Amino acid sequence: METPTLSLLGLFMEWQPELRRRLRRRLGSDELVNDVLQETYLRVERMGDDSVVSHNPAGYLFRMALNVAADQRQAESRYLTGEEVEDLLHFADDSLDPARIVHARLEVAALERAMGELTSRQRDILIAARVDDLPQQEIADRFRISVRMVGKELRRALEHCGRRLDRRVVQRFGPGAGKES
Repeated sequence: METPTLSLLGLFMEWQPELRRRLRRRLGSDELVNDVLQETYLRVERMGDDSVVSHNPAGYLFRMALNVAADQRQAESRYLTGEEVEDLLHFADDSLDPARIVHARLEVAALERAMGELTSRQRDILIAARVDDLPQQEIADRFRISVRMVGKELRRALEHCGRRLDRRVVQRFGPGAGKES
């Protein structure tokens, strides 16, 4: 299967059953696997017919599919739960309360200090992920590091800021999801 004469799209089509099997074992959800395969196909198709990966193209496709899955999970983690929507609908508007304003300003100042203590790469990754809402793959490309390293740096930055603000940081997905950091 690792023949450099086969286009990446051709390899995807040929290797799709094996890719589906490996993704199902890794992701666990047939629905997620279907979504990931569809998005991966679209990405490969956008790359064009002349796209050839000479070094381990099957591994390249599998990694691309896993990155798609990570991007989708990250996007889904941004949605509010039904309970959070309900809380917002019943939220009393006391935002002009002077005590809340002072407390918010103190928290912003504490966050600025905490972010100033981060390395410049951690700070830039945190801003790119949480403020600019960029996918981890795009951040990895920007900093010329792996997606895994982006995740590590982001986690370190969030944990540091959480400690400085005396806040709990909970991982939303992946190994250790739901556990306090």
